[in-house]
Amino acid sequence: MNYLPLHIDVRGRDCLVVGGGALALRKIELLLRAGATVSVVAKTCCAEVRGLAGRGSVLLFERGYRSSDVNGRRLVIAATDDARLNRRIYADCETRETLMNAVDAPSACSAIFPAIVDRGAVQVSVSTGGGSPTLARIVRGWIEARLPPRLGALAEFAAERRERVAAALPDLGRRRAFWERVLNGPVAERLLTGAPARAETAFAQALAAPAEAALGLVALVGAGPGDPELLTLKALRLLQEADAVLYDNLVNERILDFARRDAERIYVGKRQRFAGLRQAAINDLLAERALAGQRVVRLKGGDPFIFGRGGEEVETLAAQGIDCVVVPGITAALGAASTLGIPLTHRDLAQSVRFVTGHRVNDQVNLDWPELINPHQTLVVYMGLLGLAEIVGKLIGQGMNPQTPALLIERATLPEQRQVQAPLRELPAAVAAAEVSGPTLIIIGEVINLRLSASGRRRD
Repeated sequence: MNYLPLHIDVRGRDCLVVGGGALALRKIELLLRAGATVSVVAKTCCAEVRGLAGRGSVLLFERGYRSSDVNGRRLVIAATDDARLNRRIYADCETRETLMNAVDAPSACSAIFPAIVDRGAVQVSVSTGGGSPTLARIVRGWIEARLPPRLGALAEFAAERRERVAAALPDLGRRRAFWERVLNGPVAERLLTGAPARAETAFAQALAAPAEAALGLVALVGAGPGDPELLTLKALRLLQEADAVLYDNLVNERILDFARRDAERIYVGKRQRFAGLRQAAINDLLAERALAGQRVVRLKGGDPFIFGRGGEEVETLAAQGIDCVVVPGITAALGAASTLGIPLTHRDLAQSVRFVTGHRVNDQVNLDWPELINPHQTLVVYMGLLGLAEIVGKLIGQGMNPQTPALLIERATLPEQRQVQAPLRELPAAVAAAEVSGPTLIIIGEVINLRLSASGRRRD
């Protein structure tokens, strides 16, 4: 460790910036955000720095640097391209034991500015000891992607209630257990999702009965069509916090790699030789785990509310007073269409898009067939593989043009994705010849002819 990580309080303290260009401006703005009193010494300066001085935000001295300028400063920043001047400033600061940073000159620094993830009351600093600021910024980007935008609000919430909790729970061990429960449970989730009133209610209930087992939380998370990179940031965070993950056959198992290592993985889908759980049993299992205080993720292919039975699960949980968060996912139709360059709507060809399920009930597909044959509409059929011949026959029987372009996509967005394209009448035979097994999605409509390659040229 070349530098000791510290966060320095500069509120109301005198800080000096030598230089008045773009580099200096970034440091000046950072100091002002931290509440410092900023003086600037520069022979020339940019319009933005001059504007700050005109508004009284900084004190500007348009002249060369003097050794006495560092006297009494909490922090000095050299933002010049003059290496000799930077070394002189560094020597002056060392003599006075004043912290000094020279922009892009680590050998002339006693302090280094890290890459900063700013979440209000929460800041995370990343430093490479001045060796590679670019790498520090890249790592900061990784961390930015993982931290919720409202994390600062959670820190402020805890700080404002710290004395209240200390008075109610004098024992340090009980107090720590309480905060663990609050900051890693429904109270935190409500704050992070922008529901402070509900968070306060949950906090008050927890403080009134700190010894009682806390209710857990259930998150219905859309896993998208398959590609793990299509997960939302919120989905990723909840997966990494979950005690248990319930998943089904439509979820790419590579997505489970993003879950916490010690999280319990529970398969609740249907596979060959495995009947799976009925929906009522899944609902009961979610409630049982949450009532035991666990954070549970119900991972669903696509979006939880697009043919995913998410509504039934929400109803079950709400009836038992269990918190439930719904995280939308990229539904299969959007993922498949974008992968193949197919616009589901187009002002000249399709003014609407219709999502239906081809799932067979009592050995037949029950849909409102007359509503589905609009030639200016794109039709997307989920779970239509087993009933494909019946679906095509009913559509043509209701008047859809047998030559309408049709496309079946298998395992959309994954490396092993396949597609079968044919005129509507010929699609069942083409799919049978290709020995497709699923999961599949069917797109029917003129927009298929607009299928574009990555270069912008139409594919054959």
